[in-house]
Amino acid sequence: ATLPRKESAVKQETESLHGSSGKLTGSTSSLNKLSVQSSGNRRSQSSSLLDMGNMSASDLDVADRTKFDKIFEQVLSELEPLCLAEQDFISKFFKLQQHQSTSGTTTSEVEEMDGVALSRSYTSGVAQTVSSEKDMIRQMMTKIFRCIEPELNNLIALGDKIDSFNSLYMLVKMSHHVWTAQNVDPASFLSTTLGNVLVTVKRNFDKCISNQMKQMDEVKISKKSKVGILPFVAEFEEFAALAESIFKNAERRGDLDKAYIKLIRAVFDSVEKVANESQKTPRDVVMMENFHHIFATLSRLKISCLEAEKKEAKQKYTDHLQSYVIYSLGQPLEKLNHFFEGVEARVAQGIREEEVSYQLAFNKQELRKVIKEYPGKEVKKGLDNLYKKVDKHLCEEENLLQVVWHSMQDEFIRQYKHFEGLIARCYPGSGITMEFTIQDILDYCSSIAQSH
Repeated sequence: ATLPRKESAVKQETESLHGSSGKLTGSTSSLNKLSVQSSGNRRSQSSSLLDMGNMSASDLDVADRTKFDKIFEQVLSELEPLCLAEQDFISKFFKLQQHQSTSGTTTSEVEEMDGVALSRSYTSGVAQTVSSEKDMIRQMMTKIFRCIEPELNNLIALGDKIDSFNSLYMLVKMSHHVWTAQNVDPASFLSTTLGNVLVTVKRNFDKCISNQMKQMDEVKISKKSKVGILPFVAEFEEFAALAESIFKNAERRGDLDKAYIKLIRAVFDSVEKVANESQKTPRDVVMMENFHHIFATLSRLKISCLEAEKKEAKQKYTDHLQSYVIYSLGQPLEKLNHFFEGVEARVAQGIREEEVSYQLAFNKQELRKVIKEYPGKEVKKGLDNLYKKVDKHLCEEENLLQVVWHSMQDEFIRQYKHFEGLIARCYPGSGITMEFTIQDILDYCSSIAQSH
């Protein structure tokens, strides 16, 4: 008999709180208190949000993103105590907590009088009553605060419109508030509402990741200018740096790690794709520069779930640096390289090293002729042209020119020693030597690097 009277009282209470238009016209002291305290804050927040809404994502910096994060956190922080206070008021006003406070005593008395079977029956009835009362509280809260969920979704949509990276802030903040609300009462109106909104936030986060991957697939590079660091590689660095600052010690770290794995594999695949399609910049340079940038980013941020990808990026950078150096060095001393490649081919075919000089195309006279074409002056000129060509291939932002040049110097010296060894083994006692020395190479490389 008590339940119908309570339902009637609920109806009267909710009708008194709403006007004919369905909007709130009055409420408890907690609602009025929030209205007075927060009116100034709302005006400043509204102005800030409008200013941010008129900006493009590219105009935003860390300060702008932090501004939205603070606004979002303030909304949730003020909403939480308001809802809890209103729920507490409703419970006390309609005396919906009396069964919860007396059920233990009543059950104990029944157990002493009639035994276990009757006790269970009564306890079950009380549980149903408590459950019904919680449903009634939730229904009243829903009618009073029906605008909260759509308004939160509107705020989330605005944040996502301003910058999709705002979904990172919102996922962490909303998850924390849901966790807090569920610890208080997992079935409460606040817990349910925030849980529903969290689904939207997580969906926006997933969309942010998907959009980044889609942009990688659609990237177009200029055929007239060098490639440099690809846009999606720089954007991954920005995303990862921001995410690490936001998700530090966050409950949703697992969601970020899953996103990292998807993104980094897409980055790797897209770098390979662009490198294969590049016309202006050599494939090895595109791979070398971008994987060096990725390796540097992962080393700096120390993302544990991407440790294997960090090692892979380093290996790809090293492999393509070496490949580019060897390919490039084949050009300044092209005839000398071809001559000794021919010598090695004859040896591979079974001709003894000391008998190679008896081959017409590789006799001592032919060797002297080729060596004579590369006096020190010509070698330096060839290296200078090589430096200029490498400088045109590499981008300034990654600053790898001196690294590549030093690797070329080391590779040139290695090749020089290799040529000397072939001459000593295949042309013993001939007295034939190169017209420049290792010291000359060091001097040439140093002079060229300083002059540019």
